[in-house]
Amino acid sequence: MKIAIMQPYFFPYIGYFQLINAVDEFVIYDNIEFTKKGWINRNRILVNGRDAYITLPIRKDSDYLDIRERFLADNWPSGKKTMLNRIAYAYRKSPQFGMVYPLIEKCILFDHNNLFCFILNSLHLVNEYLQIRTPVLTSSTISINHELKAEKKVMVLCKARHAIEYVNPIGGVKLYQKDDFQREGLNLCFLKSNDIVYKQYDHEFVPWLSIIDIMMFNSVRKISEMLNQFELVN
Repeated sequence: MKIAIMQPYFFPYIGYFQLINAVDEFVIYDNIEFTKKGWINRNRILVNGRDAYITLPIRKDSDYLDIRERFLADNWPSGKKTMLNRIAYAYRKSPQFGMVYPLIEKCILFDHNNLFCFILNSLHLVNEYLQIRTPVLTSSTISINHELKAEKKVMVLCKARHAIEYVNPIGGVKLYQKDDFQREGLNLCFLKSNDIVYKQYDHEFVPWLSIIDIMMFNSVRKISEMLNQFELVN
């Protein structure tokens, strides 16, 4: 069985969904420390031909809390409308807007201020829209020693789920060593996305934006093809 393990990200880029679609089970971390200036609570969309951030505001709290212990800011109820208006302005003329905008609305209007629950809900809804059926498990529900860190935690999670292969995004080449995994009876490979290009209005193409951008400009059938545009590197 193949497994992948990742942090939760806010409307991540297509490589994240390629990874989910490529494995038999996908584990999403809720009990690791929240990191600032990453992709957990923000991503990029296309605004007037350029990339621009959309960001979930986070309530001020200890920097050492886990993701599941972080909450959206108190001004988020009013911020929802602002974010939705920005997305609508950016994509109102896109070919799939009528299909995709109601999905984005459903995600952003989700009535829960816990950061992890909010992101997990949007991930489930996007997976459903893209017809990705891989089971998504929350890390804290898996019975292991959760004090472990980095690759040791990854290996123990894999073994707890009876996986024999761990798939990581290509960026993990610098983090993980194949021999370390083999000693634990696990095969390690890396997912490398192919260059994916599609028409974004009449502007010069801006790559690797949020999945929102891909859904706005491409049909589900076309995105299904994109989900397989990668190679697994051993």
